[in-house]
Amino acid sequence: MTTSPVSSSVLPHHRLIAYQRCVSLAVAVKAAGLRDAKLRDQATRAVKSACLNTTEAASRASPADQARVFAIARAEAMEAVAAVEIAALFGDTSNEHAQRVVALGNEVYALLTRLIR
Repeated sequence: MTTSPVSSSVLPHHRLIAYQRCVSLAVAVKAAGLRDAKLRDQATRAVKSACLNTTEAASRASPADQARVFAIARAEAMEAVAAVEIAALFGDTSNEHAQRVVALGNEVYALLTRLIR
């Protein structure tokens, strides 16, 4: 999995730092290697949704519509973070992986919050 888009891209989501951090969050969630299959599935689906909703919002025309979809992306990202935190609590991933995911989650939360306003 690559974390950098094609540099000559004109797609709107490639210019968003929030999208880039969502992709980094996805990489970190995958790297956490959650041993609990249900939490792994939940975290993976949520972080993919965060990336895709950030992309969708960047393509929306109206600010209100963008804000609505960015809010969905933010909620999905936080769900992924929580799944990794819970996995660490139950010993299904390391605390180091959880800390990395939480740090990226904080960045994503802040960036998407700014885009919602």
